[in-house]
Amino acid sequence: MSGHSKWATTKRHKAVIDSKRGKIFSALSKDITLAAKASGGDPASNARLRTLIEKAKAANMPNDNVDRAIKKGTGEIPGVIYEEMTYEGFAHGGVGFIIQATTDNKQRAVAEVRAVLTKHGGNLATAGALAFTFHHCGQFLISAEKTTEEKLMEIVLDAGAEDIKSHGDHFEVICPISAYDTVSAALSKAKITADSSEIAYLAVTTAPVKDADTAKKVLNLIEQLEAIDDVKNVFTNAEIDENIASAAE
Repeated sequence: MSGHSKWATTKRHKAVIDSKRGKIFSALSKDITLAAKASGGDPASNARLRTLIEKAKAANMPNDNVDRAIKKGTGEIPGVIYEEMTYEGFAHGGVGFIIQATTDNKQRAVAEVRAVLTKHGGNLATAGALAFTFHHCGQFLISAEKTTEEKLMEIVLDAGAEDIKSHGDHFEVICPISAYDTVSAALSKAKITADSSEIAYLAVTTAPVKDADTAKKVLNLIEQLEAIDDVKNVFTNAEIDENIASAAE
């Protein structure tokens, strides 16, 4: 599931499409609320909110859900106060994780993340133990059926993207965090909907997983972490060969 693994990126691409709608809507609602709270509820003047609304539309999230999330952020509707948290952890084979959560209870969130890591033979790391080994950036995954590499380059490079990678069935666009909203807007203007778009942590150095047993444990741990209600994203430096991954499933 590292940014350097073709299998991992493709797996993530397909997982986005197949993931449960309820979890997507919940995560988007929290992000929209936070964006509205930070910079106001008008998408015309709040680029981050505008980008999230586009993501919500792409996920077929009902407009009522979007409006309610915005109003919670602006204070028009009373609601819980969300905070964004980032945790770092280690698991089998020296594999590292960065776990993003959006929660209304920090103690509950960290306790649940720690419990899952411990149950699966991992441990929670101190802040900063792993972050320097990941590239914190914007990432867009776009089906190759939607565009050509040449057309995509024209659109996103002018908008500030720093790299485009072809993975056969889809493209991966990488950009600085500062250009994330600009790249998102450029894709929207060109009527190209990304299958996944997020502020991601992509591994700079990877931890090769060399056997199916370890791969199975790592993949199971990712599933268990992603099942936590407060967890929004799980990033790892695990590099799993396609054959080993297939044997682990």
